Amino acid sequence: MTNLRFILGDQLSRSVSSLRDVDPSKDTILMVEVAEEATYVRHHKAKLVFIFSAMRHFAEELRREGLRVDYVRLDDPQNTGSFASELKRAIPRSRAGRVVITEPGEWRVLQGIRDWENQTGTPVEIREDDRFLSSLREFNVWAEGRKQYRMEFFYRNLRRKTGWLMNGDQPEGGRWNYDIENRKPLPDDCQPPQRKGFPPDKITREVMELVKERFAHHFGEINNFRWAVDRDSAQKALKVFIDVCLPTFGQYQDAMKAGEDFLYHSALSPYLNCGLLLPREVCESALQAFHEGEAPLAAVEGFIRQILGWREYIRGIYWLHMPEYPKSNYFNARRCLPGFYWTGDTEMRCMRETIRSTKRHAYTHHIQLLMITGNFALLAGIDPAQVEEWYLIVYADAFEWVELPNTHGMALHADGGIIGSKPYAASGAYINRMSDYCSGCAYAPTTKLGPKACPYNYLYWNFLMENQKQLEHNPRMRMSYRNLARMSTDRRKKIRAEANTFLGAL
Repeated sequence: MTNLRFILGDQLSRSVSSLRDVDPSKDTILMVEVAEEATYVRHHKAKLVFIFSAMRHFAEELRREGLRVDYVRLDDPQNTGSFASELKRAIPRSRAGRVVITEPGEWRVLQGIRDWENQTGTPVEIREDDRFLSSLREFNVWAEGRKQYRMEFFYRNLRRKTGWLMNGDQPEGGRWNYDIENRKPLPDDCQPPQRKGFPPDKITREVMELVKERFAHHFGEINNFRWAVDRDSAQKALKVFIDVCLPTFGQYQDAMKAGEDFLYHSALSPYLNCGLLLPREVCESALQAFHEGEAPLAAVEGFIRQILGWREYIRGIYWLHMPEYPKSNYFNARRCLPGFYWTGDTEMRCMRETIRSTKRHAYTHHIQLLMITGNFALLAGIDPAQVEEWYLIVYADAFEWVELPNTHGMALHADGGIIGSKPYAASGAYINRMSDYCSGCAYAPTTKLGPKACPYNYLYWNFLMENQKQLEHNPRMRMSYRNLARMSTDRRKKIRAEANTFLGAL
């Protein structure tokens, strides 16, 4: 039987299940750039360049292998703009008797695929995406009957399953994680490595021109585009991280520094999430560095946990709770997203720095996401749906399966504790401890009230007061509520007044 093998933009792996048994003599591989996917949210320009260029490079790699690729570009005059309609056009061209596709990463896309057979009259086989280290079935078995889905316990199961960083049944070094050693601020005299990236080639430059023309109104910049867009370059990026950054990654993974957009972070998530790199090879590269004495245990364990633990866990949570998951709003947050999330036009230097990096690279690292933009949105009571749309738009690695639970559950606690045992709420003291952002800021992190007070300070206590019924019995919030109870009535009133004045001006 002749097969039409449909490859999505986040399935750019030669080992993806839909290509595993491809027959070069009969089968056709279909790849399409469609307006529907480019505009269902107004994606960052650099994100569009990254995905379209990576798709085009992958198609060329398949052709060099001798495979037949039917590739529809966005600017093709015949392009109808959607997956389903492009599939209808492609089936007669390939004379296919069956469509084969690997399950997509997003719930809304899966719903569309499930209707393809009815729309086209051609059988559609949906295969499991086995590029992950844990199947969805495995996650569901682990989650069944649990009142809380704590990542730490899922992660330990996967450590035992893979044998990574294990001595028999016990964790390497006697501890499961080394978080306490991985929370150091960056020393003043530390010079992080320069990350040069990959200059755009001819294919990427063509895509950049397309994006400039078709998506000029979208957020972000592309003049500084330096992402890898093919597997060879992504593997080079992995090697640079392992050789240069991993040894110091652990201790400074929570640090932030003005003007330093990458520090010691891997910046590999865009490549993992679109398929240019596979999680197993990334983790095994880090493990090899540990076994060869090139990187310390704390750094390697912290990095492995982000992929083997968090990434796999987040995917499981997403599919376990969709489509109801984004509908919850635990704190009844209704405020609109402030305009400075798009412009960076704010006197808060930490927010300004984070938005600058976001506009320039379609990237910031996870602490900026969680403790700057996420923390502010949580404290300010921003509508979760608006925050989630923003994250999905502005980051190159943002696909809904990974973005939604990270934002809805981890950053905003809008799911009421499905993911996090407490909200990740913090005052300006945390930002001051882990960054140099507060130096030169219009606000002072040690000032609690008044025009020079860091907004995170009074917003933090205002958040605790506004949500006391939901949070005061949370065991991990007891100390905060004890401190709140010690405050005088007058001080509480001043905090509420300043918070309301600030929020009203947003």
